[in-house]
Amino acid sequence: MPISLALRGKHTHDTSARSTWNAVIDELREVDRIFSTYRPDSFISRLGRDEIGLADCAPEVSEVLELANQAVELSDGVFSVYLPDADGELIFDPSGVVKGWAVERAARRHLDHLADTDYCLSAGGDLIARTLDPETAPWSIGIEDPLDPTRVVATVPLRTGAVATSGTAHRGTHIVGPRTGLPPYGIASVTVVGDSLAWTDIEATTAFAHGLHAVTWLRRRPGRTGLVVWSDGRTTLFDNTAPHAVPLG
Repeated sequence: MPISLALRGKHTHDTSARSTWNAVIDELREVDRIFSTYRPDSFISRLGRDEIGLADCAPEVSEVLELANQAVELSDGVFSVYLPDADGELIFDPSGVVKGWAVERAARRHLDHLADTDYCLSAGGDLIARTLDPETAPWSIGIEDPLDPTRVVATVPLRTGAVATSGTAHRGTHIVGPRTGLPPYGIASVTVVGDSLAWTDIEATTAFAHGLHAVTWLRRRPGRTGLVVWSDGRTTLFDNTAPHAVPLG
């Protein structure tokens, strides 16, 4: 997936910026080595084939599975790490947790220590940002129109926080209900804005899987704002942060 890093402030094109970027990429590559379901030698692939136990895996696997267990509980069972394949067989796939968790961890471990520098780290359209000076203009985050990826349907002025989107624009119907194995009906994308990329990513995926009930479920998540785009092009804003909302334009 595409990964990008925008920096502004003291360190932008110097040695510190380059070494930090390299550290971020190295960490994300290590996460891929551990969790990729496309690599037969990854810990996750071997765990899914019952070749090894959880105790034999890298410690990050336990951390992600604990996060996944929390996601299953808050989603009313809609979120799952066991998904049906084309033959209806359940396969072990925690990918719905890994990306947001990995990008947020890389930002906290490497970018948070970059002195006097704002950042915006994006991976596959999900991102985490930091702005140090309250007088500095916020990052302007465009929400892509899932029905026409050449345009945006809204923008998010983000200082510090995370934005995650789940939908069909680039990967097709890759999100399915764990009970039915079918894609949700009537929904094109869900964007969630909050303080944690790990959780906004989980919440966007879960809400999308809820289909027509996405907004009802999202309104139960405190401290979140966002946008749902329906398959007919209509949009619904939600705001659980009153009185201090993150505006969408």
